[in-house]
Amino acid sequence: MTDHKLPGHPHFAYRGNDLFAEDLMVSELASLHGTPLFVYSKAAMLSALAAYQRGFAGRDVQICYAMKANSSLGVLQVFAGAGCGFDIVSGGELERVLAAGGQANKIIFSGVGKTRAEMRQALAAGIGCFNVESEAELDVLSGVAAAMNLRAPVSIRVNPNVDPKTHPYISTGLKGNKFGVAHEDALRIYQHAAALPGLQVAGIDCHIGSQITETTPYLDAMDRVLDLVASIESAGIELEHIDFGGGLGINYNGDTPPEADVLWRQLLAKLDARGYGSKKLMIEPGRSLVGNAGICLTEVLYLKPGEQKNFCIIDAAMNDLPRPAMYQAFHAIVPAVAGGPAPATTYDVVGPVCESGDWIGRDRPLAVNAGDVLAVLSAGAYCMSMASNYNTRGRAAEVLVDGSQAHLIRRREDAQDQMRHEQLVAE
Repeated sequence: MTDHKLPGHPHFAYRGNDLFAEDLMVSELASLHGTPLFVYSKAAMLSALAAYQRGFAGRDVQICYAMKANSSLGVLQVFAGAGCGFDIVSGGELERVLAAGGQANKIIFSGVGKTRAEMRQALAAGIGCFNVESEAELDVLSGVAAAMNLRAPVSIRVNPNVDPKTHPYISTGLKGNKFGVAHEDALRIYQHAAALPGLQVAGIDCHIGSQITETTPYLDAMDRVLDLVASIESAGIELEHIDFGGGLGINYNGDTPPEADVLWRQLLAKLDARGYGSKKLMIEPGRSLVGNAGICLTEVLYLKPGEQKNFCIIDAAMNDLPRPAMYQAFHAIVPAVAGGPAPATTYDVVGPVCESGDWIGRDRPLAVNAGDVLAVLSAGAYCMSMASNYNTRGRAAEVLVDGSQAHLIRRREDAQDQMRHEQLVAE
C-alpha cells in the first residue's frame, strides 16, 4: 500500500484511509488514550535535528533546543539523548532539563526577567552561559555570582533592529521589542560587563524572532552582529562564541521556510567570508525541531448548522491549542480516517470553552460526523507548553511514537490534579 504523506509532515501519512504516526494508526491511539491527545513522532524530531547537524558538519557548534516550544519531559529526553544542549528561560525549565537527563554545562539561560533566586539556582547547577538582556541584569548577576565566590559566564543579547517579517507577537529583534540591548549601546555595555567582578564574558547573542520563513533577515542580522564582534574584540574583549539564536519557521499553511541545512550553508559562507569561521557557534532552534513532529487528536462532539456559520464542535479547545486564539494562527485539520460517508461541509472548528475566541480553524471543508476523530497538524510547538486549565479543563495526555511503539509521556490531568495545591479557608 502506498503511503500518502502529509505536506511538511513526512512521518505522518495515510495508508489507505487511515492516518498513521510512523507505524501506528492514530485512530487506535485515540481509542486507547482518549482525546484530546497529543501525538509526537520521535523520528520527525530527530530528522529535523539532522538537518541542522548536516549544515554544521565539521564545525564547532552547540545546538541548544529552545525548550519553551515544548517542555514535556519525554520530548526533552529525545534531544538530551541526541546530545543537544538546551535554551531555558526559567528556573522551572532548568529543573525540567536536569530531570530529563540534560547536561547543565550545555544549558543557556535566556530571558529578560531572571530573578536572583533563578540566578543562584543556575550558578549552583553550573550552567554553560547566561544570555543577559539588560545592563541592570549584568549588575545583579555579578553581585549574585560574587556572593557565591563564582564568576558567571555571560553572553549579551544584542538587538540588531532587523525585521524578521513574522507576527508582531513573536518578533524579538526590533527596537520596539523588550529583548536585548540596543546595537549602538552594545560595545559600552560589553566594556561594563568585562569590568564587573562576578562576570566572565563568553560570547555574544542575537535572536530576531520566531516562525521566520525568509533567509534575508538572518543574513542581515549576522552582518550586524559580526560588525559588533569586530568592535568588541578590537576593544580587547575576546568572545569565545557567537550565538545566532533560533526562530526558523515551519510549514503551517503552505509556508516555505528554507531547510535548516540550506540556511546554515549560506550563513556559514558569510561567517567564513567575514573571517569568523573558526569561532564556536551556538544556536537555539525550537519550533523547527518539534512543530511538525506533533499532532493533536480530537473528537467531534457536535455538528451545529447555523444561518451564517456551520460549527464543528470538538473536545479540544483554546486551552489545549492556544495559537489560533492568541495569534490567529493556522493549523491544518484532517480526519484520522478519511473517506467517510458524510458530505463535505464548510465549518468553523471550535472548542467547548466559553469564549468566542475558542476556535481552532475557520472555514474548513470537512466531511465529518459526530464521533469522528480529527487531527490538528503542526501541534508540536507552543501548544502543550502554553496549555492551561481554563474552565477547569485538564491538560491533555501526550504520547511519543517510536516506530511501532507508543509511550505515554504525560497522563491526562483530572480535577484533583488541578486542585491539589488549593485549600478552603478554615471557618
